Amino acid sequence: MRLVVGLGNPGPKHKNNRHNIGFMAADEIVRRHRLSAPRIKFQGDVSEGDIAGEKVLVLKPATFMNESGRSVGDAVRFYKLSAEDVIVIYDEIDLAADKLRVKQGGGHAGHNGLRSIDAHLNDNNYWRVRLGVGHPGEKSQVSNHVLGDFSKQDQQWVERELSAVAEELPLLLQGQANDFTSRVGTTVRGQTGNNKKTGSPFTDRVTPTQNRPAPDKTTETALGNALSRAMNRLRESE
Repeated sequence: MRLVVGLGNPGPKHKNNRHNIGFMAADEIVRRHRLSAPRIKFQGDVSEGDIAGEKVLVLKPATFMNESGRSVGDAVRFYKLSAEDVIVIYDEIDLAADKLRVKQGGGHAGHNGLRSIDAHLNDNNYWRVRLGVGHPGEKSQVSNHVLGDFSKQDQQWVERELSAVAEELPLLLQGQANDFTSRVGTTVRGQTGNNKKTGSPFTDRVTPTQNRPAPDKTTETALGNALSRAMNRLRESE
């Protein structure tokens, strides 16, 4: 069994916060893979089902971010899981918005949700899916930034990223972290599998037609005259 944890804060007030992108990812995974309706268990909302032939539990702690470990710890102990069986999805201010990184183990880097999980598991070797939400530039603005809602413009990449995370999750469950990261990144950038551009605002820089140089009329005329003279010589030699 694998435990997939989306981090966030409960309640409608926080629903669209940047800090809640982990919750958003969990919801999309449940929807995409048609897992069970959420039920209250382990101090959170739990859905379960099979993904790529593996039993998966998706958990959204209802303990608020800085106490997420209580919920995660309950689930891990109940199912006798190891830290390696746990995948935690959360917001990362040290990554640019629309970027994603995956790694196993490491420190909490000041993230209160991870800090709590580390304390309750006593093992930080779980998997982390870090979804970038950008940094406000000033440390004093971090709290307002992560507790603020995504903008309408942000929604374009957020929807693509959440959809891709859910779609490609089987790769991560199978231990193919690099492939998972690559495919999600490709989808967010709006590129096809062969890396051709598809008109994404994040990748394309097309020169407007009106700014392109006009054809050189002098060159075209000289070429036409040369061809005409050559044809005349051919006719005279016949």
